[in-house]
Amino acid sequence: MKNNYSLLRIYKIFILLLSFFLLIKKKPSFLWFRPLPPKEMRKSIIVLGASFIKLAQVLATRADFFDEEYLEELKRLHDELPPMEEKEFESVFTQAFKKNPFAYFDKTPIASASIGQVHRAVLKNGKEVAVKLRRFGIEKRIRSDIKILRSINFIFRPLFSEYTKNSIEAVINEFADMIVQEVDLSRELYNLKKFSKTYAHCNILFPTPYEENCSEDALVMSYMDGVRFDDKKALKELGIDFHPILERLINFYAEQMLVVGLFHADPHPGNLLVDKKENLILLDFGMVKRIDNETRIAIIEMIKSAYEKNYDLYITSAKRLGVIAYEAPKAAMAELVENMFEIFSDEHLSAINMQRLAFELLESMRDLPFKLPQEAIYILRASAIIEGLGTTYIENFNGVKDILPILQKNIPRALGYKDSLFEMILEEIKESPYVAKDFKTTIKKASEGNLQVEMSPLQIEWLKKETKEYLRPIVLSFAVMLLAIMLVELGGVWQGVGVILFAAAFLKLLFIS
Repeated sequence: MKNNYSLLRIYKIFILLLSFFLLIKKKPSFLWFRPLPPKEMRKSIIVLGASFIKLAQVLATRADFFDEEYLEELKRLHDELPPMEEKEFESVFTQAFKKNPFAYFDKTPIASASIGQVHRAVLKNGKEVAVKLRRFGIEKRIRSDIKILRSINFIFRPLFSEYTKNSIEAVINEFADMIVQEVDLSRELYNLKKFSKTYAHCNILFPTPYEENCSEDALVMSYMDGVRFDDKKALKELGIDFHPILERLINFYAEQMLVVGLFHADPHPGNLLVDKKENLILLDFGMVKRIDNETRIAIIEMIKSAYEKNYDLYITSAKRLGVIAYEAPKAAMAELVENMFEIFSDEHLSAINMQRLAFELLESMRDLPFKLPQEAIYILRASAIIEGLGTTYIENFNGVKDILPILQKNIPRALGYKDSLFEMILEEIKESPYVAKDFKTTIKKASEGNLQVEMSPLQIEWLKKETKEYLRPIVLSFAVMLLAIMLVELGGVWQGVGVILFAAAFLKLLFIS
């Protein structure tokens, strides 16, 4: 524990977060501190370990926070670390398995990441398995990192605008919630079982867990053989056509995000394999998120309006999702969105020029009221990873011209429409008595004066903010007037000061009115 809170470590974290702060605020320096250069920042993140690698991977989705050079370095961060030392490995293995269930266990890991490492093994019943072991002391390290992170952010918080403050707070909260869940391998076991059951119909393969051998420290599951999704050479040697597999992956994510609302938030290439039979295999269920119905509907509206190029509706749904502040100017935002879609829809632009124009446009949008709610962070991250996989195989691949049409095809199912016209009509006939009853109830409430209008949380948040800003000078003026009366009562030289303060506060009140 002492090492987790060492002064050197806290100093390194402070410098990293100060660099983030200066880059977000577009400040060249603070006192004698300057932001870490992009390459040095990446090295510092790797030294700080699991928590900050995960945090940086989340921040890599924020093109509104960082310029191109920094984003490129953050995106290069891979969750790969050296294996545990033998003493640490023995301690974790003994803790996880009171009785050794393996006939064979390879102590050299096939993968070693920040949270754990994976080994090949054979159970005593002859089944070949993959064993994920949690790193020694990782939970304590992560919890201490979260405390340090929140403490330093508390110092910086007053220096940010309301929108930036909310976005950073959302990133930290979402990151903290997710990484604490990710270090508990019993939670990953639950997610794996849930996914296998929920998406059994999706033609995707998942590992089979051996629950009797699983715990918080270990996850034992069937060994899945395949090549990485981004291994062009291996896929070519197997004679596998990438295009239908990519479309299957996008359709699968449409099912997760638009239809069901339970999605795998970490689809990086190491977690996606393709076998010889062209099956898509999904691994690593530490980062699984639920999307509530309101968020899901907002995403559906955004996709539909983007496909139809209805930019006013796109802004409305973005506000509903919480990505754009409620009071943001609709016309200006719609114009910016239209410009962005024009850039990504242009098939004649190279990927480099596309990215350059997009960054120039994002630069012009920095002062507009964007936010990033917790629900949106991992949706954006998963989308960015899938788009990145597409660019590996398809020149000038991007989400607007290549992914959007596939997502659009899934919208009828996401809205609950049936496959045939007859089924849709039958469903509407079944629902009609309930619709009539709801209509009758609404009319009755309206006639009795009991009709209530519900506001979205974002509208309530905006009203609170506006009310607070309006009332603050009024409350301050009354406080000054009260102080002025007390000074007048004191008499002497204070009487004149009191009269001046009272007059100033009274004029301020008149000005507010």
